[in-house]
Amino acid sequence: MSAKPFSSVWTRERKGGREQGLSRDQIVRAALELLDAEGLDALSMRKLGARLGAGATSLYWHVANKDELIELVMDEVYSGVVVPEAADWREAASVFAYGMRQAVFDHPWSASLIGVVPALGPNALTSADRLMGAFVRAGFEGIDVDYAMTAVVSYTLGATIPEVAFLSSLKATGKSVTELQAAVDPLMTKLAADRPNLRERYRSYTHQNFDPIVARRLAFEFGLMALLDGLGTRLR
Repeated sequence: MSAKPFSSVWTRERKGGREQGLSRDQIVRAALELLDAEGLDALSMRKLGARLGAGATSLYWHVANKDELIELVMDEVYSGVVVPEAADWREAASVFAYGMRQAVFDHPWSASLIGVVPALGPNALTSADRLMGAFVRAGFEGIDVDYAMTAVVSYTLGATIPEVAFLSSLKATGKSVTELQAAVDPLMTKLAADRPNLRERYRSYTHQNFDPIVARRLAFEFGLMALLDGLGTRLR
């Protein structure tokens, strides 16, 4: 069986002539609103058309199928990652990391699509190009440019996606962070009883006004600064 040829909404020419009814931007905005409100499983061309008060013809003028629609919407998600064009490498990496983190927080359904849906749209490519340019201007050379970019992207997504998953699971329970913590405290105290390092750390949490959400944000900042400090040693 032959492999399915690669296709993308970004690699085929847009249809010429007059647009049929809705514009592409209107369709993408409506799809994004639907995804944010109801999640990935709720998206269908029929449901989106009904939301827009339009028939399938208006949608299929712009996209061949649901996969192409998702590509367009994902690039809209990446529009929140705005790397300054002339930023130095630390600023560029920080802006990229915090921007990507916030984009996934704002659109949690996107977490399962990153790395699956081709990031070939103008917003994704512009942020990548500017981040790459910042590393090149700083003095990174050859394959080290790619390694540096990969390190920043991998850290950002590796730290953010589990956090988004936790918050989504928490939302599904209908509990607040405080309520969940109160329910888990007795269990954690018992499980950590014969594990001295965990026991002492957990005890310190329970004796402080510990906010897991704030702690995760500070942990992200700590990890990012440590990563950038490490990359900085490559330039010395």
